Amino acid sequence: MDGGNQSIVSEFVLLGLGHSWDLQVLLFMIFLTLYLIIVTGNIVIMTLIITDPHLHSPMYFFLANLSFVDMWLSSNTTPKMISDFLRENKTISFAGCMSQIFLSHFIAGLEMVILVVMAYDRYVAICKPLHYSTVMSLHRCMWLVVAAWTVGFVHAMSQIVVIVQLPFCGPREIDSFFCDRPLVINLACMDSHKLKVLMNVDCGVVAITCFILLLISYTHILITVCQNSKTGASKALSTCTAHITVVVLFFGPCIFIYVWPLNITWMDKFLAVFYSVFTPLLNPAIYTLRNKEMKNAIMRFRSYYMDFKGNN
Repeated sequence: MDGGNQSIVSEFVLLGLGHSWDLQVLLFMIFLTLYLIIVTGNIVIMTLIITDPHLHSPMYFFLANLSFVDMWLSSNTTPKMISDFLRENKTISFAGCMSQIFLSHFIAGLEMVILVVMAYDRYVAICKPLHYSTVMSLHRCMWLVVAAWTVGFVHAMSQIVVIVQLPFCGPREIDSFFCDRPLVINLACMDSHKLKVLMNVDCGVVAITCFILLLISYTHILITVCQNSKTGASKALSTCTAHITVVVLFFGPCIFIYVWPLNITWMDKFLAVFYSVFTPLLNPAIYTLRNKEMKNAIMRFRSYYMDFKGNN
C-alpha cells in the first residue's frame, strides 16, 4: 500500500445524526447536557475516591480508573458531535479522523481490561478473603492498571498502523457522527473485505478473551458464595450486580460495532451513541446508586462541605 496516496484526501465529511435544523438544535441541547453530566459525574467519583480515606481500597482504585477512562471514552467523540450540530459543513481532518479511530480502540481495549481487573478483584475478595490484602497489594494493583493501559495501546496501534496507510483517493463522506473504523475503511480505494475481516478478528480476540475471563470470574464468585452460605446467591448478586450491569452495557454495543457489525445504518448510529454517551453516563449512576460506601462518601463530603461553609 502506498502511504503517499492518503494525502489526496485531506479531510472527511461527517453526515451526523440528522439533517433537520430543528432536530440539530434539539440534539445539541440534549447531548451537551448529557456530556456535562458525564464529565461532572465521573469527576465526582474520582474526587470522592481520592479524598475519602474510607474508599482507599483496590476496588475503588480500579473504579477511579474506570471513571477516568469513561470520561475520555465520551470526550473522544461527543464534543465534536455537539459542535457539529450547529455547523452546516461537518468536516474532520485526516489527522483528526485517525486520532478518533486510535483513541476509540485504545479506550475500548483499556476499559475491557479494567473491567476484567475489577472482576478479578471481586473474585479474590469473595473467594480468597484471607489472602486479599496480600494478593491485591498496591504494587500489584498498579501493575494491573499499567497492563490495562498497555493492552489498550497495543490494540489501538495494531489498528491504526494499517488504516493510516490505506489509499484514500476519492469518496470522503462518513455516514456517522465520528470516524467509525469500518466506515472509514469502506472509503479506501481498494478491495477492503479481507482487511475488515482481519480487523474484526483482531477486535474479537481482545473482546472475547476479556469476556471469557469476566465470565469465569463471576461464575467462580457465584459458586463459591452459594456453597458457603444459604443466602449466598443474593449476597453475591448484591455485590456483583453493578459490575455485571456495567459489563453488559459496555460489551453489548462494543461487540456489535467492532466485532460483529450489523451493517444497518440507523442501528450502527444508535449503538455508537449508546457506547460513547450512555455507557459513560450510566456507569457513575450504577456504581453510586447501588453502592452503600459511595453513598456514605457522598454524605460525608456534603457534611464536610456544609461545615466548611458554616465556619466561613
